[in-house]
Amino acid sequence: MTQSTETTSATIWLSKGAFEKLTAELEYLKGPRRQEVLAEITAARDEGDLKENGGYHAAREEQGKLEGQIQQLEALLQKADSTVPEDDNIVSVGKLVTFKFEGDDDDEAETRLIASIEMKDYAGGIEISSAASPVGEALIGAGVGDAVTYEGPRGPLKVEILKIEVFTA
Repeated sequence: MTQSTETTSATIWLSKGAFEKLTAELEYLKGPRRQEVLAEITAARDEGDLKENGGYHAAREEQGKLEGQIQQLEALLQKADSTVPEDDNIVSVGKLVTFKFEGDDDDEAETRLIASIEMKDYAGGIEISSAASPVGEALIGAGVGDAVTYEGPRGPLKVEILKIEVFTA
């Protein structure tokens, strides 16, 4: 695990909770789940002729999928950074940013987590913006009360930052 809240192409920021859940999932896949699949292969192999043994081929396919999942999780966790960002009211990776678009009322404010897409299942339904996305790139380094402009699909958009919080889930 790296020790910086700066996310580069080599690192992926994950909350501590997400990191722990993914680590537990990897342990399950490498342990009990892998043993289950191997038992399925053995049982199907014991049925005889492997050429026409659908159960055997299905179990081998499941084994391939499982090994692919394991490799993906291992690669993700090797690149993971779960350092809690500093609570300094400056937008950075790992923070929730509440902002409103120019001309909108405060009750139309949006909150987004600045993080990589790998956090989508662990963000509690909060929309995620990557630090490399146009809005994420514009927000990084800004503070509460700052107005930033970024290029949207239909032209420039200006947002005002209302609140910044460290994401802890």
